[in-house]
Amino acid sequence: QVQLVESGGGLVQAGGSLRLSCVASGSIASINTMGWYRQAPGKQRELVATITSGGSTQYVDSVKGRFTISKDNAKNMYLQMNSLKPEDTAVYYCHAVMRRSLHSIWLDYWGQGTQVTVSS
Repeated sequence: QVQLVESGGGLVQAGGSLRLSCVASGSIASINTMGWYRQAPGKQRELVATITSGGSTQYVDSVKGRFTISKDNAKNMYLQMNSLKPEDTAVYYCHAVMRRSLHSIWLDYWGQGTQVTVSS
């Protein structure tokens, strides 16, 4: 069974830092793009950052210069969040486009989410 598991969320004061981790496990042949999304109460889920298999990254404007997405191998991804603001409070979700074999189709996978709360 293929799954994504996030960790690293928590409560932090404004200006603080957190590091989120996402580990992909199961029968995975290859991973295309991975990314982080977040959803605040009463708001739609929004894209925070993405990283391709080649290492290219993109960020939503509101986190540029503060967040850094990275990966240390094909299956582990991270989000370093610095200078956190109360408006960063949300549930953060790991996302990946993966396929279980070289002959199967690419599918979207989501983690269960991890809560990040930034107090003012």
